[in-house]
Amino acid sequence: MKRRELIFSAGGLFATGAIGAVPQAPAWSMSGLRTGGTAGMPTELPAPRFRAEPQCVVMRDKTLGPCHTNDVPIRRDVTAGVTGLPMWVSLRVVDAIGCKPVAGADIEIWHADVRGIYSGRAAALCNPDDAAAKRAGFLRGRQVTDAGGVVSFLTIYPGWYGGRAPHVHLRVLVERRELLISQLLFDEALNDAVYGNHPDYAKRTRHDTLNRNDFAFSASEVERFTFDVEKLGSGVLQASYTIGLTRRRP
Repeated sequence: MKRRELIFSAGGLFATGAIGAVPQAPAWSMSGLRTGGTAGMPTELPAPRFRAEPQCVVMRDKTLGPCHTNDVPIRRDVTAGVTGLPMWVSLRVVDAIGCKPVAGADIEIWHADVRGIYSGRAAALCNPDDAAAKRAGFLRGRQVTDAGGVVSFLTIYPGWYGGRAPHVHLRVLVERRELLISQLLFDEALNDAVYGNHPDYAKRTRHDTLNRNDFAFSASEVERFTFDVEKLGSGVLQASYTIGLTRRRP
């Protein structure tokens, strides 16, 4: 059995499968976490776990943002060699009516690097005066959900940039039809721990925007848009979230 430790959760129980109970967040420090991105990571990682409840709540749309690009490749490792705290992002898509997994959904993610910079030919504010980032395609990728409605991406913990809480963008298409554009947050205490203590991030000042102050989220909905995060024994973070999908835009 692989060792895995719950660091921060937005609340609720997990579907444990064969893994068993997990200790709560206060018992764990940020020591032992990997640095330098996904290079040298184990080739096998434990299967993701998701909350037992809630599973069938419709996820709401959030803004696409100015840093989206087209023609994103299908790939599991989206880092393209960039540095950072490696993170295994697992998303499960279920039909909000009936809770059945949605197989064959096209899931796209994108987020900023440790500096708060996006890659690609996007709006100028996404990578100002960074020609290399404009030419690159790091921290962007797509995958198609399996029979269980699950995709998993290898990435890094996102960096922050002014005016926004740290977040990951996502987009869901089913049968080439866009059904969801949204964003996911991280627990505030986890943000503090990573940006204050992890060597790939601690050289910058602390992030300037809390989840509750982010313009894209009301204070009352922050918890519903927050990843559950575990620390795996390999020193990698596992972030998981269940997306409740409706076949019509909410």
